[in-house]
Amino acid sequence: MSGVRILTVGEAEGESRLDRFLKKRFPEITQGAIEKLCRTGQIRVDGGRVKASTHVLPGAEVRVPPLPKTEGGAPKRGAAAVPESDAEMIRAAVLWKDEHIIALNKPPGLPSQGGSGQGNRHVDGLTGALMFGFKDRPKLVHRLDKDTSGVLLLARTDRIARALSEAFRARTTRKIYWAAVAGMPNPKMGTIRFGLVKAPGHGRGGEGEKMIAVHPAKIGETEGAKRATTDYAVIDGLGTRAAWVALVPVTGRTHQLRAHMAEIGHPIAGDGKYGGSGQENLGDGWGAQLGGEISRKLHLHARSISFDHPITGKRITLTAPLPDHMKRTWATVGWTEGDAPADPFDETDA
Repeated sequence: MSGVRILTVGEAEGESRLDRFLKKRFPEITQGAIEKLCRTGQIRVDGGRVKASTHVLPGAEVRVPPLPKTEGGAPKRGAAAVPESDAEMIRAAVLWKDEHIIALNKPPGLPSQGGSGQGNRHVDGLTGALMFGFKDRPKLVHRLDKDTSGVLLLARTDRIARALSEAFRARTTRKIYWAAVAGMPNPKMGTIRFGLVKAPGHGRGGEGEKMIAVHPAKIGETEGAKRATTDYAVIDGLGTRAAWVALVPVTGRTHQLRAHMAEIGHPIAGDGKYGGSGQENLGDGWGAQLGGEISRKLHLHARSISFDHPITGKRITLTAPLPDHMKRTWATVGWTEGDAPADPFDETDA
């Protein structure tokens, strides 16, 4: 058995319960074992004693002692068996990889992590198909909403996961999203600074959560509200009915881009959670005549990511092609992927 390990909670793991965090890292560990190790002080968070139900925050350090053997031998490092069809799907999503990092072009409709009733059909549950000869499953570094497609990074080791998570916290990693939104934002480039707070109540597995925008002046007096900042830039438009925008989440809050665009009156096409009744495309409003698939599927895509490689120090930029439903929308509207600058916010790139 290995010795004591110190794990750092990644950005992708959010404010998760300690027992759930540990089960994702060590699928073989039982709930009873976690509770006993917490009760005896062998599992600690930032040096302090905790319960299995304690919520851990990104950046927290979790002390994990040598784990007890499971029945039939030592804990397995690989994932549970992944159905061949799912293995082929997730391998086909690999955009780029080296011996330290794997980048996926996550398909829309595939959750990053599991929730109630999800089984193993989420990126984290399919990482056993992405080991490519290495002894451990790769680990999520960040996450995307279930219906958001695009670049998603996984680290092959805890060391690389910690380095990339720190880069996200330090904001040296740059993510650019593409979206089709209702109407034409004015001005065509700007920054949204509304805070965000979770609405009361939870859906099954947490996916029913909705964020409420809070005016910047009221963030301090709103319990649970967190500051959030999004840069946006219009790339092209369909008159005043729809726009192709680039979005940069300066902060990384839950549903930040979706909630921010809805708050300024330009919800993302196909976003039933934040688009409201406008998604029905009735009458002469912003969504009139768009209809069909455009209103049924979320049009939000993590187009590119730039980061400093933790080992080589080289700046890596990865770009993910649009998913099929957004390609069809772009073709219908007359937008062309190649017409967009690599970074619409870079004045020298114009």
